[in-house]
Amino acid sequence: MIYLASEGEQNPLLPPLDEIIIGGVAFLIVFFFLGKVLLPRIAKTLADRTDAIEGGLARAEEAQAEAQAELERYRAQLIDARREAGRLTEDAREQGAAAIADMRAEGARIKDEIVASGHAQIEADRNQAQTVLRNDIGKLATELAGRIVGESLEDEARQRRIVDRFLDELDTKAAAATAEQVR
Repeated sequence: MIYLASEGEQNPLLPPLDEIIIGGVAFLIVFFFLGKVLLPRIAKTLADRTDAIEGGLARAEEAQAEAQAELERYRAQLIDARREAGRLTEDAREQGAAAIADMRAEGARIKDEIVASGHAQIEADRNQAQTVLRNDIGKLATELAGRIVGESLEDEARQRRIVDRFLDELDTKAAAATAEQVR
């Protein structure tokens, strides 16, 4: 029970009525202000932060998905580039082998031409040397035969016949000796 003091005395636990009314009105004003102004702003701020966080997460997921797609595209390009490099390397090897084969064939052809030319030159020099030797031997043989016989063998036709017959006999004997050595 509440004991009321006499009319002149006030209970220290109960505030005066005018303070209760002013306090209640002030409380309602503050409550109204909080309910109508401050709480919507706080709710809006919280909603904005929630949206920003969720949007940031969504953007991060999108960026990660895009980065993953870019990584896959990069890997595919890298694989294609490696295949292309391998193909180009193989083509270069084939072209190099073909060029080496062509150069070898050309070198062999040039070598054969040089050898054939050398053989032809040697044969021509040999024939020329034989002709010169036949003429020199013919002159010497004619002179020697003329000295031995005691008469001049200046007749050129006769001279040639004698020399040719003599050289043919030498060639026949040389061929027979060579055939004998081969056996």
